[in-house]
Amino acid sequence: MYMYGLHHGYGMGLGWFMGFGWIFGLIVIGLVIWLIVTLANQNKTKIEKGKSPLDILKERYARGEINKEEYLDKKKDLTS
Repeated sequence: MYMYGLHHGYGMGLGWFMGFGWIFGLIVIGLVIWLIVTLANQNKTKIEKGKSPLDILKERYARGEINKEEYLDKKKDLTS
């Protein structure tokens, strides 16, 4: 009596879904990560839009992305 449903094929679709269900889980996790990264990048872009070019140049120099010569040269270009 217990095996009656499986004998007639009632459980085959569910077994197939459970076997590949982890793929759907990975897709959902990937979409959540993509959404978080996208929202974080949009927020960063909005913050940088409020800064002046000179402020951004100062930050780049402070972080060590450019040296003193580059900083002074670019500052001269921006203030001219």
